[in-house]
Amino acid sequence: MDPWRISTTGVSIALRVTPRGGRDGVDGVEQLSDGRSVLKVRVRAIADGGEANRAVLVLLAKSLGVPKASVTLLSGTTSRLKQVAIAGDPARLTEALRELASVKSTGIRN
Repeated sequence: MDPWRISTTGVSIALRVTPRGGRDGVDGVEQLSDGRSVLKVRVRAIADGGEANRAVLVLLAKSLGVPKASVTLLSGTTSRLKQVAIAGDPARLTEALRELASVKSTGIRN
């Protein structure tokens, strides 16, 4: 099950973010204990004053080849579990997400 949903204007993605993760990157898809799938993302920024959120949005924009203005945080401002929307061609974004997600997949985690 993919952690993203397709809409007419782009995609929305469920994320699990690790701030102060040592590097900026995508670590594949993870299945949560409740059965939901999330795209694992880590950033070097700290979770203070929105720095980690901004770093996540920039990382996703760069990784998917879209302008920063196309990536919007929908929910999870203060949580590790976040929902983001990315505006653009849904088919192209889905293909790019599949490539990113194929980096690694991991098992169940709380």
